[in-house]
This record gives sequence, structure tokens and C-alpha cells, in this order.
Amino acid sequence: MLLLQALGSNGSGQLGLGHKEDVSTPQPVLLPPSLTTTTPQPKLQRIAAGGNHTLLLFQSGDLLWSGDATTGACGPVTTTTPPDKPDPPTPHFRPVDLTSLLEGTKVLDVTATWTATIIVTTNPSSPNPDLGNRVYTFGTGLKGELGVQDTSHTFLPTPIPAFPPPNTHITDLSSCMGHAVAVLSNGEAWGWGNGRKGQLGEPSAGAVSAPRRIEVGDAGFKVAKAVCGREFTCLFGAPETGEMVVLGSDKWGVRSQAPSPVEVAGWKEVGAGWGSVFVLRGDGRLLSWGRDDHGQLAREGIGRVKDIAVGSEHTLALTEAGELMVWGWGEHGNCGPIRNRDGEKGERNMIASTAEGADITMIGAGCATSWIAIEKQT
Repeated sequence: MLLLQALGSNGSGQLGLGHKEDVSTPQPVLLPPSLTTTTPQPKLQRIAAGGNHTLLLFQSGDLLWSGDATTGACGPVTTTTPPDKPDPPTPHFRPVDLTSLLEGTKVLDVTATWTATIIVTTNPSSPNPDLGNRVYTFGTGLKGELGVQDTSHTFLPTPIPAFPPPNTHITDLSSCMGHAVAVLSNGEAWGWGNGRKGQLGEPSAGAVSAPRRIEVGDAGFKVAKAVCGREFTCLFGAPETGEMVVLGSDKWGVRSQAPSPVEVAGWKEVGAGWGSVFVLRGDGRLLSWGRDDHGQLAREGIGRVKDIAVGSEHTLALTEAGELMVWGWGEHGNCGPIRNRDGEKGERNMIASTAEGADITMIGAGCATSWIAIEKQT
């Protein structure tokens, strides 16, 4: 049985708890009965958190939303008042309305910018192979975040034209406040949205309103993974090579303080906050660099780590001992109860742990939000 818990910022109901109050201890998320009573229950695949909205994607293809629906980032919302003044939604998770998509379409991946949502879909039953892998966006994107020319706001899932390119499919998807990056099966990275600091490669641009290929430099390598910070993008090659390039702002030393390929080689998972980058190595060691004014970088004494989730300015790490540790900026309760009135810089809280008959199977982090998925034996 799936138990999804959340804590942190909840002013728009983005935690899906049934209210709009911040919480500093894990609370159960309200999911539709159609999911919680299904046997077997669908597995949670991804948690995507925007500024004030959250998406949950299950392996079944079910996509749920909770939070601020006024931006369009939660898709079409039926209201009893004019469209420009929708009723405040009840703060619990409900299905995203995808009825405008071709019948049989399944959501494969999802990510979120501050006010927009991006989904990757497939339609295995379609006779047209061009519809096999499509990218749809909805919400608000004043700097091209929707990836569609002349479109900055829509409630309706809108396809990005001619993307991905022919004979390719998307293998990885990432985003931050104002830009998104997709990694293709041919090892290319394509991005759109805010490129003012060069986070989408050169030439830099305040708004890139359609996906464009990101050049990874003279050396070049096939990209396997991308993570996005507030004004930078970090592209990783295959884990065994340690190849990596950081594009965009170096305000917090994200480019200049990056570790060597020898240190990065063997990575298992990577993540980025607004101003920091994290690399989880296969040996359980956690590397991090960049912004640390709230103590968001990794500290000694965590032990061997088997999973990480990086939020805007805080980090979650699930240790091999089964303890879920969190540290960084936690003013909204996303790092657990505040013990220090000046903040919890340098402090770590254990907010959950595995127990007999229950395993932590997924963790997530967003803009001052933290998420814990627990599978309980029935």
C-alpha cells in the first residue's frame, strides 16, 4: 500500500493535504480513491514540483495535480465562475484533464517550471510513428517556458511542434524556475525558456520560445542526464566517463568549483538546487558544490547514501541505513521543525526512517517542499 507524505510550504495547497497551512512534520497526502483502492496499486514514478503546484506521475500513466490552478499549470479546471476567476480548488490531488489528447496517449514523464508543466507522452497504438513521442506544455511562460512560438499562457495541453526531432525520443527531462532541458536518445540536449545567462548555450537569449540544440563545447560528448538550476544547466555524460559541463551563471561557483571527471565518474544520481549541484556516486558518497548560504551543501557524517532529492535550497538524502536526512533552508517546515531561530544552517534533521513492513521507495523535493513515498506491506 502506498503512503505518500509531504511537508513544507503549502500556501496554495500544493502539498495536497486538504488545507493550505505549512507543516513541519510529514503529513499524509490525499489521493483519489480510484488509485488508493486499485489492486495492485500503481507505482509512483515521479514527483514534479513547481513554484506553487505539484504533479504526481504514476507508472500507469495517471497524472495528478494539486496547488495553484490559476496559472494553467494544472491543466483545464472546471469552474462555476468565469475562466479568468476560477474557484479555489480543494487542496487535494486530482487527475489532470488530458481529454484533449489523442485517445490512448500515455504520460511517460513530467517536470515543472515555476508556473508551467511539461509532459512527455507516447501513443503505442497510433499508426503514425510521429505521434509515438510528443511533448506537451501548459501553464504560464513569459520567457518561452512553454516551448511554443507566440504562446505564453494556456490551460490546454499544447504540443511543441516538430519536437523531438525525427528518429529520436526523449530519455531525460529537467527544468527549474524558467527553463527546461530534454535529453534525446542520440545524446543531444535541447532546451527552451530563459537563456539570459547562457544556461541554454550560446547565443544567450532572454527568451528561447522553441526547443534548440545545446552545444556542449569543443570536446563534445553524448549527454546522458541534465539538471537545471535557477540560472544554469549541468549536462552529464555516461557515468563511467565523468564527463560534465556547466552552462550559464557562475555566481555561486557552480562552474568554477565543479569537481574533476575523476570525482564525478561512477555517478548514480545527480540533482540541482537553485544555486548548487549534487552528485551521488555509486559508492554512496555525496559530492556537492555551489551556493551554501543556508547550509544546503552536503556535510560530513551523513553516511553512505542511496538516494537524493534536491529542492530549491534544501536537500534530502536517504541513507543505506534507512534514515531520511534533510538539511538547508527550511523556513516553511520543509526541513522539519526549526530548532534554531536563526535557521538550521549546518543542522540535519531525520524526518523519516524505514520500519518493519514499510520501505521508503521514493523521495522528492521542490520549492520549500519535501516528499516521502512509503510502501507498506499489506
